[in-house]
Amino acid sequence: MTDRQPQDTNQDPLSYEQSVFQAGLHSARPPFTFQSNLWEPLAKDALSASSWGYIHGNAGAGSTYAKNLAAFHRYSIVPRRNVPSRTDKDGNLLFSDTTTTVLGQALRFPIAMAPIGVQKIFNEAGEVASAKAAASVGDVAAANGDGQRWYQLYFPSREHDDITISLLNRAKKAGYTALFVTLDTFVLGWRPSDMDNGYNPFIHPDRIGVEIGFTDPVFRAHFKQKHGYEVDETQGTSAMGLSGLGAAAQEWTKIVFSGHPHSWADIAFIREHWDGPIVLKGIQSVADARAALKAGVQGIVVSNHGGRQHDGGASTLGTLPRIVAAVGSEMDVLFDSGVRCGADVVKALALGAKCVLIGRPYAYGLALGGGGRGEACAPGDIRGFDHDYAPRGDDEH
Repeated sequence: MTDRQPQDTNQDPLSYEQSVFQAGLHSARPPFTFQSNLWEPLAKDALSASSWGYIHGNAGAGSTYAKNLAAFHRYSIVPRRNVPSRTDKDGNLLFSDTTTTVLGQALRFPIAMAPIGVQKIFNEAGEVASAKAAASVGDVAAANGDGQRWYQLYFPSREHDDITISLLNRAKKAGYTALFVTLDTFVLGWRPSDMDNGYNPFIHPDRIGVEIGFTDPVFRAHFKQKHGYEVDETQGTSAMGLSGLGAAAQEWTKIVFSGHPHSWADIAFIREHWDGPIVLKGIQSVADARAALKAGVQGIVVSNHGGRQHDGGASTLGTLPRIVAAVGSEMDVLFDSGVRCGADVVKALALGAKCVLIGRPYAYGLALGGGGRGEACAPGDIRGFDHDYAPRGDDEH
């Protein structure tokens, strides 16, 4: 088999498609299927039971997750015909302009990678591989160069404001321009798949789920003062009977997943210590959208955490139009939960979203190994081998 790869990963869609077929003339085949509905079963085959349970698992019986997916089928895209293409100054035909402005920043596409934690349980390269892939197509989540950087905060309990301030200062120093405060994960949801596997990545005696805490100087000082030894030391035993990383992981998790929600008044504290745009993630109602606007933030993410945090909820797409109608003219409304293909992105944009966040699909791609397990695969990376992509065998309105 011949290994031929399209050279420009930022080419237009038609050229990209043609490059795949041109590579096929030389018996080259893509490393992954282009059928996005098959990524999920393929990822299941590639992952351990614990890793699969974590990324695919949902709260309760999974009804919120099911509604997220079903909601997209309630809408259809109606194309317009004989609409002239754009042209450049020389009269050359161009594709539609996909650029937009979100939180005051120009984006090439109205698409971003949703924040997903503990990515190293899917691929040893973890978040680094995802960031490289994002950077290669100009995604807003680019983690190097001049790419936009958005920071997701799991808001520590208020008795640890010093840790929160430290996290925010570190994010600013690292070049993050916007802050996303996740509101719906003050406690991990009731996730039967994780419970069946007895698996919580945030309390394991390793650094995968808690690296942000283990590298924070204020948390490290807090831990040493309380326990008498460093986070990284194996000697010493905490009140929980754990030592070293295990004790530190449990303590960090209690700080960021305190079990109790913050208040709207607490958003004022965040505003005092962050001088860029603030986005509240996890909004599901018009009332909360208006409260976010009143709190003085610049944006919201209409999201139900992909169905992972509560069962019996409304679909995110179902709530989107009402929220956009209420606050969309006064703040940026972003969207996630249930997006599985390009048509889903178009529907969310048509219903008023300013930017669409993609979650599980890119985690499935990460699980499938990128350009080899532990390395990101650039779009258009056509490698010379065949693969048998055989699959396994009422909304609120």
